[in-house]
Amino acid sequence: MRRTILFSITALVAAATLTACGGSDDDTPAAADDTPSAEETMAEETPAADAGSTDLATAETSLGTVVVDGDGMTAYYFLKDTKDSGASACSGDCATAWPAITTESDTPTVTGVTGEVGTITGTDGAKQITIDGRPIYTFAQDTAPGDVLGQGVNEVWYVIAPDGSEIDD
Repeated sequence: MRRTILFSITALVAAATLTACGGSDDDTPAAADDTPSAEETMAEETPAADAGSTDLATAETSLGTVVVDGDGMTAYYFLKDTKDSGASACSGDCATAWPAITTESDTPTVTGVTGEVGTITGTDGAKQITIDGRPIYTFAQDTAPGDVLGQGVNEVWYVIAPDGSEIDD
């Protein structure tokens, strides 16, 4: 029962923040039915590889091989970011739902990522990692390595392939 209540609360908070960070031009929130349940997603996915001590690595998911952070969590692009602008367009509630992937180093350590990796100063002042000049993020509703629940949210969030391209399946 406690788990069900916690999941329900988490889903409500996430739904409220999604509207603030990537809704369509008419600000219509994504329908709740568009996102598979955690149980459905877990059943469809292959667990992600352990990223170990690197900032970025690759792992297998239901969408194929994708970029993951140092904890094995799926990395996403935000289409409202401008490539090579040196800035993130995701702040406030958006940054709560879509935490930036950060590093302590000017040269992040990577395994398996062939896109050009760099950093920018994120909205919170930390060094946010970029791939091919685009800031990258995780999704707060992805709770385990291999989760890809953020894929296609509001048609502005997409998983990243190792070569830096976005996966739009």
